[in-house]
Amino acid sequence: MADWKTLENAKYTENDEWILVEGDTAKIGLTDYAQDQLSDIVFVDLPEVGDSVTKGEAFATVESVKAASDVYAPASGTIVAVNSALDDAPEQINSDPYGAGWMIQIKLSDPNDLKDLLDAAAYAKHAEARG
Repeated sequence: MADWKTLENAKYTENDEWILVEGDTAKIGLTDYAQDQLSDIVFVDLPEVGDSVTKGEAFATVESVKAASDVYAPASGTIVAVNSALDDAPEQINSDPYGAGWMIQIKLSDPNDLKDLLDAAAYAKHAEARG
C-alpha cells in the first residue's frame, strides 16, 4: 500500500478529486495521491465565489514543478467559498490536501451527482492500480 491517505467519509473521482459533503454544501480538493503525483505545487488558479461549477468540467488549474493540471468538479453547484490562502501558499495542497489544502466549497445543485463517485476504499484501489 502506498503512503498516501484517503478521507473515509469523502467521495472521490477517478480524476483524483475529493468531495466532502456537509448538509447541502461540500468542500472539494485534490487527493493525497494526486498531490503526490504532481510533486511540489507552486501555483493554483481558483475560480471566484458566486461562480458555478459543472460536474466533470474543469474549475481550477494547479501548476507543479512537473506540470499544469486541470481540476475537475466532482459535482455541480455554486461556489460559496474559495481557499484564498492557496494564493500565497499553494504548497498546502501538498502538505495537507484534505485540511488546509481544500480548494473550493460549493452549494450542491443536485445531490444525485454524488451517486457515481467512488468511496474511500474503491478510490484507494483505483489509485493503487496506477501506482
